[in-house]
Amino acid sequence: MSKQAFISLVKEQGIELTEKQIDQFQRYFEVLVEWNEKMNLTALTSEEDVYIKHFYDSISASFFYSFKAGQKIIDVGAGAGFPSIPLKILYPELHVSIVDSLKKRIGFLEHLASELELDGVSFYHDRAETFGQNPAHREQYDIVTARAVARMSVLAELCLPLVKVGGDFIAMKGASAENELSDAKRAFDVLDAKVKSDHTFKLPIEDSERHITVIEKKKATKKKYPRKPGTPNKQPL
Repeated sequence: MSKQAFISLVKEQGIELTEKQIDQFQRYFEVLVEWNEKMNLTALTSEEDVYIKHFYDSISASFFYSFKAGQKIIDVGAGAGFPSIPLKILYPELHVSIVDSLKKRIGFLEHLASELELDGVSFYHDRAETFGQNPAHREQYDIVTARAVARMSVLAELCLPLVKVGGDFIAMKGASAENELSDAKRAFDVLDAKVKSDHTFKLPIEDSERHITVIEKKKATKKKYPRKPGTPNKQPL
């Protein structure tokens, strides 16, 4: 997907990008490729791949979910900033935070935010399990996002403790989403959450299946969750 094709496909979804936003996506692509030469951020470095498999895929959450100005979003394990930075470009009035366990990636994100002149962004170097027990962040966010981080039963334990009661966890998944949702039923019960919606679509051009799953938090998370680092992955709920 070329930059022009990206602009056209986004327009088909009812989103008209401004010149500033187009420039920000272009600079994002350039910085990603520059930094990828010195650290492993992504296996995808062609313009076509980055625009379709990272940028378009990231903003696809907004095709099915209404983001509102002033909402606080945290992205768990965002890596090179997906999906939260593309969403921030699209909706500049969102307050976006990212937590990631690799210090080098946080350095990249801080540089990226400066290059893109983004305000209202925060980056935290921490394990999601530890971060979710931090009173300054626990149950402080309207929305938690995660894209291609771990299977749903694990993600639920990492993400839901950060969501406010009544807020949403948005999981961005591929074709395995249906099976993962089935496996995660117990985790949702334990964590007092329920699936609000599961939207399926095909990523343009490559035609691969994608799911945008929205999980609503119904009650405060029990204090024991998330468990200590490594445990959710080894012993999913």
